[in-house]
Amino acid sequence: GTVCDCGRYRRFVGQLNINVARLNTSIKFVKNVIAGIRETDEKFYYIVKEEKNYREALIHCRDRGGSLAMPKDEATNALIADYISSSGLFRAFIGLNDMEREGQFVYADNSPLQNYSNWKQGEPHDPAGHEDCVEMLSTGEWNDSECQVTIYFVCEFLKKRK
Repeated sequence: GTVCDCGRYRRFVGQLNINVARLNTSIKFVKNVIAGIRETDEKFYYIVKEEKNYREALIHCRDRGGSLAMPKDEATNALIADYISSSGLFRAFIGLNDMEREGQFVYADNSPLQNYSNWKQGEPHDPAGHEDCVEMLSTGEWNDSECQVTIYFVCEFLKKRK
């Protein structure tokens, strides 16, 4: 019989399997995005219905070319709140935290809170010092919560300039 250089083929097939798995993950993401998305003139917003802690959510959005949603004005906040509410959710992580310095909240892009915020009455309230990440409630109000909780989250993506 003939001699087979099977090791080389096994490696090739193994790499193909890895590529197919990556493509399937990307296809699933795109299908989910198409199924439900909100947008403004500059950005797309997408609720990821996978429970992740804050850092995992940050990485998930970044790996896909976006960031955790950063509502910096009332209109954007209302759009995201309506999206959370109409998705039947009670809360979702947004890109805001005070991990670096207690009480000094910054967005996921490290810019400080400026002239807009929408804290729930009595919030941010962190007597134990463990609530360094921010979730948006379906009402649009913000609440500081522990970064280790695993909940859904909202990513934002810049629209490509033409």
